[in-house]
Amino acid sequence: MVDPVTALLVTALVVLVGGGMFWPRRGIFWRWQRMRSITERVLIEDALKHLYDCEYRKQACTVESLSGALGIPGNRTADLLVRIEALRLLRSAGGGLHLTPDGRTYALRMLRVHRLWEHYLAEETGLSEADWHSEAEYREHDLSPEETDRLAEQMGHPGYDPHGDPIPTASGEIVPRQGQPLTALPVAKAATIVHIEDEPEAVFAQLVAEGLTLGMRVEITSISPRRIRFWADGEEHVLAPVLAANISVVPVPEEQEAEAPYEPLSGLKPGETARVIRLSRSCRGLERRRLMDLGILPGTRIEVEMKSPTGDPTAYRVRDSVIALRREQASQIHITRQMEVA
Repeated sequence: MVDPVTALLVTALVVLVGGGMFWPRRGIFWRWQRMRSITERVLIEDALKHLYDCEYRKQACTVESLSGALGIPGNRTADLLVRIEALRLLRSAGGGLHLTPDGRTYALRMLRVHRLWEHYLAEETGLSEADWHSEAEYREHDLSPEETDRLAEQMGHPGYDPHGDPIPTASGEIVPRQGQPLTALPVAKAATIVHIEDEPEAVFAQLVAEGLTLGMRVEITSISPRRIRFWADGEEHVLAPVLAANISVVPVPEEQEAEAPYEPLSGLKPGETARVIRLSRSCRGLERRRLMDLGILPGTRIEVEMKSPTGDPTAYRVRDSVIALRREQASQIHITRQMEVA
């Protein structure tokens, strides 16, 4: 005969375990179901973005390309495509994969969220440029359309993300990407960087390491099948053509090609004085606002007070105050030794 106390304890244990597993909304089973649903939704949204990107670039989207973009096996990718087609977001015809009107609208909404997040991360945080894309990939699945509109309004409805990609409007309109590949620019022709491709990440990381950013004035000095040599905002760069092709530029009109000479503040020696022309376009977000709050503005007189024993940081006198800047920061401040206000 079963001991009543033991039976009671076993029953209570079963109830507790069952409650923990299946308690409405909070039980382990229901949490697992929600996580499974979220994972599927994320994959669907990422798949729609890839399909749209292929369509935008006029490239064929295949099971293999989608599998590589999502990082999942081919059989799971095939199952995912069946699911997307059942949702009427995709149709397969003529051996190709094509977004339906609803699928394209969904994809553009995800693209809008992603690029708005990148703009926010670039302008409102101190996050490294190399991490904008991956962080935006993580955040983009959490905003409702209403929250997305509020984020856009908070930032003044930007037209482009920090890589130069156009941001779709709330109604799904998107302008064509600007520019031509740097590799197509003639030698000695001035141009402005308007887009830097952020995928694949390994290529983008190399471009970030070069210090290249939107708005920089560039001019090619020599081209060969193995390398492109060019100047960008006063610094020389050498890239393989396969890397340079990820940079898009717009030629500068001839009447605007002349630009006042400048040098980085980091080249100034103790006791020397100069005036600030501008902050580099690569200096943005919190770092840019900090330098401006310190009084480093166009026309400001700046003098090197002293260098630390190690050579970094350096003390500068700005508007009757002494501030310390690392060489990396000083390199982002463009100056002229001509003391007239620029």
